[in-house]
Amino acid sequence: MSKTETLTGTVEHVVFSNSETSFAVVEIDAAGELVTAVGEMPGVAEGEEVELAGEYITHPTFGLQLKVRQFACRLPQGEAAVLRYLASGPLPGIGPVTARRIVETFGEDTLLVIENNPNALAKVKGMTTAKAIAASNEFRRVFGVREAIASLARVGVTAQQAIALYKHYGPSVLDMVNENPYLLCGDPVWIPFREADAIASGLNFEKENGQRVRAGVAYVLRHNLNNGHCCLPTHKLLATVAKFIDVEQIVIEEVVDIAVSEGELVAHECGGKEYLYLPEYFRGEMLVATHLKSLLAMPLEKMQNPDKAIGLLEFAGGLKYAPLQRKAIETALTENCMVLTGGPGTGKTTTINAMIALFEQQGDRVALAAPTGRAAKRMSELCARDAKTIHRLLEVEYGSGERLRFVHHEQNPLKCDVVIIDEMSMVDLPLFESLLRALRPQCKIILVGDSDQLPSVGAGNVLRDIIDSGVVPTVSLRDIFRQAAESRIIRTAHGIVEGKLPEGNEKEGDFFFLEAGNAAAADLVCSLVAQRLPKAYGLDPVRDIQVLCPSKMGQCGTQTLNARLQEILNPAEPGKGQLVYMGVTYRVGDKVMQVRNNYDIVYRRDDGENNTGAFNGDLGIILKADPRAQTLTVRIDDKTYVYSGDALRELEIAYAVTIHKSQGSEFAAVVLPTAGDTPTRLCYRNLIYTGVTRAKQLLVVCGSKSTFGGMVENDRRMLRYSCLAALLADDSVC
Repeated sequence: MSKTETLTGTVEHVVFSNSETSFAVVEIDAAGELVTAVGEMPGVAEGEEVELAGEYITHPTFGLQLKVRQFACRLPQGEAAVLRYLASGPLPGIGPVTARRIVETFGEDTLLVIENNPNALAKVKGMTTAKAIAASNEFRRVFGVREAIASLARVGVTAQQAIALYKHYGPSVLDMVNENPYLLCGDPVWIPFREADAIASGLNFEKENGQRVRAGVAYVLRHNLNNGHCCLPTHKLLATVAKFIDVEQIVIEEVVDIAVSEGELVAHECGGKEYLYLPEYFRGEMLVATHLKSLLAMPLEKMQNPDKAIGLLEFAGGLKYAPLQRKAIETALTENCMVLTGGPGTGKTTTINAMIALFEQQGDRVALAAPTGRAAKRMSELCARDAKTIHRLLEVEYGSGERLRFVHHEQNPLKCDVVIIDEMSMVDLPLFESLLRALRPQCKIILVGDSDQLPSVGAGNVLRDIIDSGVVPTVSLRDIFRQAAESRIIRTAHGIVEGKLPEGNEKEGDFFFLEAGNAAAADLVCSLVAQRLPKAYGLDPVRDIQVLCPSKMGQCGTQTLNARLQEILNPAEPGKGQLVYMGVTYRVGDKVMQVRNNYDIVYRRDDGENNTGAFNGDLGIILKADPRAQTLTVRIDDKTYVYSGDALRELEIAYAVTIHKSQGSEFAAVVLPTAGDTPTRLCYRNLIYTGVTRAKQLLVVCGSKSTFGGMVENDRRMLRYSCLAALLADDSVC
């Protein structure tokens, strides 16, 4: 771990500053030596005396810099210092000329007047009442944030965290943290429980303090949301928390009982067992269950002769639907809600297009959506109609420091009669709940997905739970069409579902298995991507070929392969821009992936339109790297983004990505290593099936044949605790 250093000096020059994020690059005069400091420094201005704490890092372009973790600033002392401060432009409406007039009028009391008496400030030539109020408000805001940073620093909160807390809780944040340091485990900073525990220990909190126990329970539940669990069995949760916070289980039981009685937790009995939920996740499961059941119970104005309508559609299109396709189309016409599942090559797209055509013949307004941008784009191409991400369909509203919310909800529902959601296996519980809240009660819902793929990254296993409930009409397409059956990729995928190993390694086709040991497999992946596949198939190694790994770790994990592939495909060159952020080098020309949803990042489309939003799984290419401003310009499809500050954390080098992160995407060619050192917990059928089905034209699996075979044979579905299937099947829930 880097040693923390303290630096005191005067701000000589503000190289870059962002008022929204408070990120700044400044040059400090520290006892005659000029030092560059980078980090969160709200409202920093030339002439101010600052005290900074952080770690020195060596930037490849700009050399030694102090990466700031703590920031404190003293008010300028004396007329000369105050004048320099104001003249540098930190306050709106005050430039160098006006600054001189203000200081000449108020002298050493200038800053007190700005803070407390904007009416007097407004009398200075060049100022107005509006300008004076704006300057005063900004001064108080900046120094309020600085005071919070300084105060919270004493209990171990970083400047970045303090800024977020101040925006969320306001000026009383320090008192709130002193009263309950465990609120730091929640929104907006989400620090680890152990860090909050250390702060609480410094404030003399006892081990069995009720706030500590509640925070420990909530933290374990939230942590397990990341593992896909909407709830946990009470006995498992209590035992886990007791071990985690080192408190007797009986004490935890008492605190949990109180938390349940106060609505902070929800206890629900399902299948003879009690489960504990965070309230919003129980409400989510209840809403999904009641909405779908009420939809199924709602009278439907059914098409008079669906069989005849399907026949006419066949005649007009010159085709013949398979029996299961026909059944699915008829179900869509005669039910308010249904699920359509099926693997690759079984005709899901043809079936969806038939449904859309017949709905539109009836005058229904049909909305198409998918959970990711790539899946929505593919749906648009296959259905020849506009499809959006679910987030874009619902229209995200996301302001600074606020929780995610959507424009469309119960009071402002979507104007559609039918909604068709593709790649439903990727949709987690909170997103599906938000979608249902935005639909009118009579709006039809068609859920399309491959239930053999991995479940959603977020909490819940919504598609599988809906199918397992047996309540929602479900049609599963099983027959592979002749043209699709010619693809070894598709035959292999269906064989995996049945637990069958791939056919013999033919010399021609679209699927190959190349056996190699761990180190040799890593070498083989690099050779395939950089030379062999581009030469044999004319593929672009960056845009057309995607390496998909079961794991991040190991010789064939994403971390190692990304470093190797970056140096092979996009090495450092004189004049090629690059930025080092948190130890990772990002270079112009690198392939990168957005790894979490960001609803307020701005992009510009090729048609000149500005909008917001980048979504988990989006792939792009770095167009520009500005190390001084700490920004990356990234091209994702037809959109251009500028990443700075915390947004840089949302990008990862993506020559190789995990199979989990590839969900909802398809690639012209996939190289999939199955190394012998793949962690056992990742060797299961759903994972390898999802990886295989990402390939459109070419799939090369290389590595250990036994590892590949073991993954195919292991039909262990990832257990996800949820009561949704039971709630749907429960007649008392309506």
